[in-house]
Amino acid sequence: MASSASGSAGGARGLLFPLAAAAVLALVLAGADPAAAACYPRVFSFGDSLADTGNYRFVYVNDSLNPVLWPPYGKTFFGRATGRFCNGRIVLDFVAEALGLPFVRPYLSGRSAEDFAFGANFAVGGATALSPDFFRDRGIDIGDPVHLDMEMEWFRELLDLLCPGDLSACSDMMNQSLFLVGEIGGNDYNLPLWSRLPYKKVRTFTPSVVAKISSTITELIGLGAKTLMVPGNLPIGCIPSYLLTFKSNKKEDYEPDTGCIRWLNDFSRYHNKLLMKEIRKLRKRHPDVTIIYADNYRAAMDIFLSPKRYGIEYPLVACCSGGLFGVSATAGCGYGDYKVCDNPEKYGSWDGIHPSEATYKAIARGLLEGTYTQPPISTTTSSCPQLVELGYSAEYKALYDL
Repeated sequence: MASSASGSAGGARGLLFPLAAAAVLALVLAGADPAAAACYPRVFSFGDSLADTGNYRFVYVNDSLNPVLWPPYGKTFFGRATGRFCNGRIVLDFVAEALGLPFVRPYLSGRSAEDFAFGANFAVGGATALSPDFFRDRGIDIGDPVHLDMEMEWFRELLDLLCPGDLSACSDMMNQSLFLVGEIGGNDYNLPLWSRLPYKKVRTFTPSVVAKISSTITELIGLGAKTLMVPGNLPIGCIPSYLLTFKSNKKEDYEPDTGCIRWLNDFSRYHNKLLMKEIRKLRKRHPDVTIIYADNYRAAMDIFLSPKRYGIEYPLVACCSGGLFGVSATAGCGYGDYKVCDNPEKYGSWDGIHPSEATYKAIARGLLEGTYTQPPISTTTSSCPQLVELGYSAEYKALYDL
C-alpha cells in the first residue's frame, strides 16, 4: 500500500505536471512544431475502456444508444461525447500531451497512412486480454468482446498500410515509438465477478491473463518495438460499482484508511504481482528492450489515501448516476433517472466504473513524474525536454524493486 507524502512534498508535486504542458506551449509560441520535439514520434496503445479514445463506436455500430456515445460523456474537456468512457481526458491523453504529441487517434477512425502520423490507439471499451473461447471452455459466457489478439491483428494491418510489402521498412518507426500495452485484463475479471462467479474461480484466470499480456509484448518486440509501458491493474476495491455490488456489513472487509473493499484490492495486487514477475522475465530475455512497469495501483491509491491533495472531495463516489456511492441499480450515466454532479473534478469516479478526468490526470502525473514507473519514464529517452522538466526525484522512488 502506498503511503502518503508530506504536505510540502505534495505541493511541490502539484507544480510538476503542468510544466510538461508549459514546455509544449513554449515550443508552439517559439514557432516550433511540438511533434518535431516530441519524445517519441508515435505512440501505439492497446487496452480496454480505460484507454479507448473512440474505437468503441466503430466496433459496435448497432449500439448507437450506448450512453458513452452521447452527453454527458465528454462534458468537462471536449464539450461532447468522443467515445471516451469519461467526462474528459484519460491517462493516454495526458501521456501524449506531455510527450509533445496530439491525442492518439482511434485506429478504426482512420483510413490512410497520414491519419496515423503520430501513432494509433487500438483499445476498445469492454475488451479483454483473453479470447471469449477461454471463458466458453470454462462454461462462462461473456459475449464476444474485442480482445488482445484482435487488437494485434489490427496493428499488423496498420503495419501493412504504413509499410506495404516490406515490414522491414517500419523498423525505424517501431524502435522509436512508445507502446502502451494496457491497461488490459480488468474485464477478464469484471465480467465474471459481476455475474457472481466465485472469486476463487476468477482468481485462477490471472496466470492466463498475464501470459496473454506477456505474449503480446513478446510479439511487439518481435516486430521491432524497443520501448513499452505496461500498466498494472487499478485498485478495483475502490470502484463505486464494486462497492455497491459487494457491500458488506463486516468492518474487516474494508480498508480502514480508504474505505475500499479489502479482498478486491488484494486481488488487484495479486494480478500486479504476477505481471511484475513476468516483466522481470521479459527484461532478462530482451536486455536491449526497455519495458516500463506503470504502477497504476499505487498511483491511484495515493488519491484514495490523500484525496484533498488532488482537489478530490468524494474519492469513492461517482459523479454521473445516482444512489449509494453515486451508483444506482436502475440508472446509469446517460440513461434512466440519472443525475450529474456540478463539479466532476471533485469526484474520484465519473460513472461508477471509470475514473473521472481528475483521477486520470492524477494517475498520469504520478506516472510521468517517474514516481510510479519503473524504470522512470523520464529516463528512457534523452530527447524529451518535457519529461526533463518533470524530472524524477528519488524521494518518490517506486517501492517495488523490479
